[in-house]
Amino acid sequence: MSNWLIAGLGNPGPEYAKTRHNLGFMLVDLLAAQLQTRIGRDECRAVLGRAEIDNMTIELAKPQTYMNLSGEAISCLLAKDDRSVAKLIVISDDLALPTGTIRIRPKGTHGGHNGLRSIIDCLNTQEFTRLRIGIQPEHPVSDAKRFVLENFSKKESETFEKILSESADAVRTIITDGVDAAMAKWN
Repeated sequence: MSNWLIAGLGNPGPEYAKTRHNLGFMLVDLLAAQLQTRIGRDECRAVLGRAEIDNMTIELAKPQTYMNLSGEAISCLLAKDDRSVAKLIVISDDLALPTGTIRIRPKGTHGGHNGLRSIIDCLNTQEFTRLRIGIQPEHPVSDAKRFVLENFSKKESETFEKILSESADAVRTIITDGVDAAMAKWN
């Protein structure tokens, strides 16, 4: 039986730690803290931790390839016998979703997100569960790349603390009750 692989997308390094583009890493870190596990095992250019949710083994992964090459690490991780794309959950930020909203989908396009694009290209499928967290600004931005790599404002930090907690609950719902139940509850 395959383990759940929960891959949070982000960029490695302290300079990116509190940026909008690192919400995937932040959610994986929160899940690790809640599940009392440590993320530190190196595998496939990613760092991993292992825990259990309702007697199911889950692996928490943070690709260290930088966002645009996330698919390389994830495809390597999925090459192991005890993992499958059917039990992959990818967590990312989404510039097209209103700030602080969650969107869960069992499959779909990359929607302009380079991390998701890399995963789709490397896996040669769009058929994997994703949880996206909205970061859309209240005002137009002229440089989207700069915007996603900026640190949160104080107001945003409070919003994202709440949404990360809800997102952790949503991941648990996907694992225990299925993606349809999670979409009904959280979308």
